[in-house]
Amino acid sequence: MPLKLEVIGRTDVGRKRGHNEDALLLDHENRLYIVADGMGGHASGEVASGMAVETLTQFFKETREDQDKTWPYKMDKTLSYEENRLSNGVKLANKQIFRRAQADLRLKGMGTTVVSLFCTDRYAYIGHVGDSRVYRIRDKKLKQITEDHSLLNDYMKIKKLTQSEIDNFPHKNVIVRALGMKEIVQVDICREELQKGDIYLLCSDGLSGLVEDQEMCKIVVEHEADLSEAAKILIETANKNGGNDNITVVLARVESVS
Repeated sequence: MPLKLEVIGRTDVGRKRGHNEDALLLDHENRLYIVADGMGGHASGEVASGMAVETLTQFFKETREDQDKTWPYKMDKTLSYEENRLSNGVKLANKQIFRRAQADLRLKGMGTTVVSLFCTDRYAYIGHVGDSRVYRIRDKKLKQITEDHSLLNDYMKIKKLTQSEIDNFPHKNVIVRALGMKEIVQVDICREELQKGDIYLLCSDGLSGLVEDQEMCKIVVEHEADLSEAAKILIETANKNGGNDNITVVLARVESVS
């Protein structure tokens, strides 16, 4: 049987922010799903996250319709065709965000994280920049697939921190890699073989920063028959725990694989 996916997405402004700088996109035709968390203030974060999802989606549309379309970057020979496609789309989004910010002083300093999930009949491809995350739930166990591009994570790799030191880290929100920071960006790409029953969870740090991994897993597993309800409860839990940021979640369940 060909791949079948059930995918839902929700976003919420949270309890402390005046507007929502997160963006999500569910492109069922291309099996492409994206979460972006903008930053920059004065609504420029909203511009950056919107550009990220629009540019990546448009690139996928154009490369699907025209196999001979000239790509904006050379192929990386260490990556497959589909991995290159995802990486180049994210790099193109970064370049456009950076140039837009350089051209418009009102948008100077804007940027965005991005996590993207692209599925073929056999594989899940994940492209990632920043501290938004992708998790996979398989056999009722949750695994974080992406690695945060954050100052905290860099410190954790260099020095073993206690849980108290992690909880009280003074620069938790400092991101060391994001779209729009520089004209060229490094994109993390990974590939996973799909299994029936897998659930992928994409989210901004408005969720992962306020809801523990174990709690997220419990909520999704308990409500896996109704992904919309699961997403609703995840957002409600983040708001209950403070809701100090915008909250965005995408849940994608693999119904069957070829």
